[in-house]
Amino acid sequence: MKKHMKMTAALSVAAIMAAFAAGCGSSSTETAADTSAKTEAADSSGEAENGSEGGETSDGTTYRIGLLQYVQHDALDKCRDGFIAALDASGISYELDDQNAAGDTPTCTTIAQKFVNDGDDLIFAIATPAAQACAAETEDIPIVLTAVTDPAASGLVDTNEQPGGNVTGSSDLTPVADQIGLLKQIFPDAQTVGILYCSAESNSEIQAQMARDACEAAGMTAVDYTVATSNDIQTVVESMVGNVDVIYTPTDNIIAAGMPTVAMIANANGLPTIVGEEGMCTAGGLATYTIDYEELGRIAGEMAVEILTEGTSPADMPIEYYPSDKLRLVVNEDTAAELGVDVSGLEME
Repeated sequence: MKKHMKMTAALSVAAIMAAFAAGCGSSSTETAADTSAKTEAADSSGEAENGSEGGETSDGTTYRIGLLQYVQHDALDKCRDGFIAALDASGISYELDDQNAAGDTPTCTTIAQKFVNDGDDLIFAIATPAAQACAAETEDIPIVLTAVTDPAASGLVDTNEQPGGNVTGSSDLTPVADQIGLLKQIFPDAQTVGILYCSAESNSEIQAQMARDACEAAGMTAVDYTVATSNDIQTVVESMVGNVDVIYTPTDNIIAAGMPTVAMIANANGLPTIVGEEGMCTAGGLATYTIDYEELGRIAGEMAVEILTEGTSPADMPIEYYPSDKLRLVVNEDTAAELGVDVSGLEME
């Protein structure tokens, strides 16, 4: 694998606190009117956003696409951007009903019901809770998902190789074992790893088990620290101080959205955090091997275009994965300096 490193500047503690106070898990600035409240999510009379610049397709068709993003954070925002870029690149004409559930599962259901009632041609679901809500509401409308670690284990498809129903898409399965290996490389004397994740996300449960196995193989003890909602993050992270040597947190949506809080507490107490993806590193984590979430969204967008324009059935479209040879090492130099950790010799293995 090609060796290279991307160094990412961290937020200062003051900036982290300011970002958290501003409520960084709410909605995209481009679609704030659609995504800021449950009442708007439930409003079936809202106008769809037209995302196409290319006019009508050759047969005059304009496709109606519902987009449900579970919560706002960097990785999921990039999935959304990549998906839209793929639609635009294809030249199809489409209307995009762009919705964000702000991390609330019942709101996911309300939005999914709206898409079904509106008779959308296709639904794009970003993250496991969003995909599960959409799949529960329709077996007829094609659903393309992304940012789901294991669609089969999450009950969304029969198998990842042969989905068998109306759901397909791209998985954000990350190299958990390699990330734990990175942790061991940086902290060879670490004995206890605190695995921080939301117990309500099946996506995270899967990764947490992978992390436990990797820690055991590396001769370390893994201890779970779980939150039920974002309100639990501060208390749980504070309880880790003095009890673990390093924190590991996977690509968990609740933790990713609350990463400024995690970093503020952990870094101030000299507790390093190895994270699941680049956005969490930018928000104050120390290091990760990351996939490109914008590319993951683009892959899903290309699958959506094939379904809409060629009539391909999701049942016959295997779940797609990010190429392992494109993984990148990301290190937050500011966090490393704050923690007094030497990262000068790190490189992609």
